[in-house]
Amino acid sequence: MARVLLIEDDPAVQKGVALALKRRGHDTEIAGSGETGLLSLERYRPDLVLLDLMLPQMSGLEVCRRIRETKQVPIIILSARGDEIDMIVGLEAGADDYVVKPASGEILEARMKAVLRRVAPVQETARSPLGVEEFATLTVDRASLLVTKHGTELALAPSELKLLLFLSAAPGQVYSRQQLLEQVWEHSFYGDVRLVDACVMRLRAKIEDDPRRPVYVQTVRGFGYRFGPLS
Repeated sequence: MARVLLIEDDPAVQKGVALALKRRGHDTEIAGSGETGLLSLERYRPDLVLLDLMLPQMSGLEVCRRIRETKQVPIIILSARGDEIDMIVGLEAGADDYVVKPASGEILEARMKAVLRRVAPVQETARSPLGVEEFATLTVDRASLLVTKHGTELALAPSELKLLLFLSAAPGQVYSRQQLLEQVWEHSFYGDVRLVDACVMRLRAKIEDDPRRPVYVQTVRGFGYRFGPLS
């Protein structure tokens, strides 16, 4: 069971989503605006946030950005706006996933499970006994799920952390966007590969000294992405 904060102003959507979550054993808190959602975040301390984009006064994008300033809680945007530009903007604001509504309870549950697995403890996969690997100025501690740059801990969103852990486990190995989508996001629909590109952009902004000339998450044109430099 997960504690889910639903930030949504439409009463019909509130009722439908809350019922679907309750049937699947989840506890749900509902906030009808961005402002009340941010307050509920501190009080309710959810495991996951479902966030509408079209909210009164404070937009869902602004709510997402404010959450990401201090929290690494998983965020799934749940919006009727299915245009690619809306998805990209939402993902770049810090969301971990984007679901177009109306969405069935089964789809929502599957996406929630996939996101929550990204923040669950992972099995030790590092080559070193302590699970700590150093890559130039970047240190990845797989046991404690901590990443530091120049000795300073980085605040990574769940999707950013899992992407980094996956790529850095096999430096030099090239993965296609579709492979990363299936392994990190656990999606199989090809159209969702924009999730990968948006996450790569956000991750580079945090771990690279110059995101325009990436050292760690490198693009292999025509193929996908790889991690470097080798440790």
